[in-house]
Amino acid sequence: MKIILTKDVANVGRAGQLKAVADGYARNYLIPKGLAVVATKQALKEYESQQTAGKRREAKAEDASRTLAERVAQTELVFKVRVGEQHRLYGSITNADVAQALSQKLQMQIDKHLVDLDEPLKHLGAAKVPIHIAPHLNPEVTVTLEKEE
Repeated sequence: MKIILTKDVANVGRAGQLKAVADGYARNYLIPKGLAVVATKQALKEYESQQTAGKRREAKAEDASRTLAERVAQTELVFKVRVGEQHRLYGSITNADVAQALSQKLQMQIDKHLVDLDEPLKHLGAAKVPIHIAPHLNPEVTVTLEKEE
């Protein structure tokens, strides 16, 4: 029997997938529990329209991610910091500081967990900091630490 899954089912498939399963399994378990619906002509038509809409949403999100990645790659953040001997900072610049400055510069919310800073910046100079936007998009923002006058 062909069914369309409405929820994720272990060892069967993910929500929205079209699957062929045993008749008894579909009639006695999947359909009564609301985990699937029978793949009728109307249900298949809805399934195809949902797939098309999902692909359009994914393409739109991919486009937005690429645009954001381009904006991030062109951004340079400058921090004026107090320094001591050997040009070491009093404190450090963390991923939260970078995310906050980037959010203000781009005028959109950037989560601190997206900033891939291995350890806080503690020395003057420029550094490239990767920002994890999507699994395949990791643009780098230039972070420059300058001595406060």
